[in-house]
Parts: sequence; structure tokens; C-alpha cells
Amino acid sequence: QVGLDAAPHQVTGGPPFNQWAPAPLAQSRLAYVSASYNVPPTVMIGEQALTANLTPADFPASDLVAPKLVTFKAPDGLTIHGQLFLPRTPGKHAGIIFDHGGPVRQMLAGFHYMDAYTFLYESNQYLVSRGFAVLSVNYRSGIMYGNAFRNPKKCCWWGSSEYQDVVAGARFLQAQPQVDPKRIGIYGLSYGGLLTALGLARNSDIFKAGADIAGVHNWAFDIDVGAGKPLGTPEQRKVAYDASPVASLSTWRSPVLISQGDDDRNVPFAEGVDLATRLRDRGVHVETLVFPNETHENQVWADLVRRYDAVAEFFVRML
Repeated sequence: QVGLDAAPHQVTGGPPFNQWAPAPLAQSRLAYVSASYNVPPTVMIGEQALTANLTPADFPASDLVAPKLVTFKAPDGLTIHGQLFLPRTPGKHAGIIFDHGGPVRQMLAGFHYMDAYTFLYESNQYLVSRGFAVLSVNYRSGIMYGNAFRNPKKCCWWGSSEYQDVVAGARFLQAQPQVDPKRIGIYGLSYGGLLTALGLARNSDIFKAGADIAGVHNWAFDIDVGAGKPLGTPEQRKVAYDASPVASLSTWRSPVLISQGDDDRNVPFAEGVDLATRLRDRGVHVETLVFPNETHENQVWADLVRRYDAVAEFFVRML
């Protein structure tokens, strides 16, 4: 509409879509990107795709499942949102908790506006096609649920309060009638890798296998490397250490796949090497997948496919 006083009106419609990046065009037209649970991101002008037949003819749209929007309560009473992917086949399925990165992110019930999370959404769909039930958890410290949710007390290196949301998600998944509660895995990239390692370290009784992709494992070490010198008081550094997976290695029993690019600019490569060494010294089953010359999220398409295929194969073997 023209003018600041004009009433807003809806300009897009159709089935539930994720829509972003609007750009006004001539003749009151609007261009934007649109996607759904089984339609990849597509540039639209009005209600028409900019380029027809852009999606390959063999794209398995009919094989993708529509994630269910779910909520559950954390132990402290906070409502947590997630997306539940369920296989179409009958029977009891192994379950997998997926933790996004960031943590200033949120996952959607469809293809994402960020490339890395579109790839991870596809990974979740692929795991479903392999027979897993997947719950993607939008844990506290993420975006789009308000300032208090975004900045919770004792989060991150101040106490990992967001981890309780991951456990609550696992309990919710275990309670689903289609899920075998004794076969629950966990995986994630970056901050999701951190939460994966926390899950395996603190709750191997729940999480029977995990894929830790480029995760932080020692908050104090990570802060040191980033700053070039120790930060905070000894007491503050102890709080950071205690919030880290390495503080709970004595209770880590479950097998893990640790994957990272050796040119990671976000998380020091030494974090993964250190964790793998510590776990092997304790007799924990560790598998590693290193990508030479790759960065934090992997840039080469073949490496992306290899990474997420390896994650699925690991869970098939372990669960």
C-alpha cells in the first residue's frame, strides 16, 4: 500500500509456507522466497514461481513428511517448541533428538532461510526415510520466542540451563507411541554439537548414540583460544568448565561420531581431537570423520552429502 496510513493486507497465500526476503517491484508486485515442508526455496513474484520447473523431476516431494508443531514443558516449567518428524511406516522406531546451532537460531517446519539449516532440515527428513522418528528442539537462548527466552538465566557457559530443554525433548520423544524409548540418539552441528556432547556425557542412560558435528566441548578452553589469554576469575572459569561436556566424562558411556573440518574458523579443531582422545582413554567407542580444508559447516557439496550420510549410517548401526 502507498502511504504510512494505509491498512496492511495479505499479499501471499496458499498452503503453509516459510516466506522471506520480500522485495517490492514495479506495478505493485512483490518478489520473495517461499518454501514449505516438501517445496525447496523458490523465488516467487506474486503467486507465481520466477522460473518454472526449477526443481528436478525426480525430487522426492511426496516422500517427505510434514513435521508436526509440538510443545512440551522443561523441568522449570518453561514451554519449549519443536518439530516432530514421524515415519509413515508402522511399528516402534528409534528416535533422534536434533539440536540446532547458534544458539541464536530457530528451526522451522520446512526448508529454512539459512543454507546450513536447510541442509540440516534435509538431514532430518533423510533420517526419517531411514526409519527414525526425529524431534527438532527449539531450546531456550534461541530466537523468536521473546527476550526472556533469548536471554535465559545461567545459559551457555554460565551453567547450560538450556540443556534441560534437550532432556525434556528426549522425554517427550520417548513418550510417543511410535517411538522405542530405549533407542534414542542425539545429533547437531556447532552449538548443537555441544548439546549432543552434553547429552552423551550427562545422560548416556537416555542417549544411546550421538553425532557431534564441530561442537564446543570445553567452554574455558574455547574462550582462551578466542581471546588469546585466560578470561575471568578462577571461579568464573570453573563455572564455564562445569557447564562443559568435558566436566562429565566419567558418566559418558554411549558411542559417538565426531566430525569436523580441519580449517574450522568457528570452533578450534583441537576441541574435537581433545575430546576423542579423552574418550578413547576411557574406553568409549569413538568414530571420527575429518574433512581436510573444510570450514565449520562444510562448503563443498560432496562433503555435505558425505557428512550427513555418515551420520545416518552411524545411527542405523548403533540404534
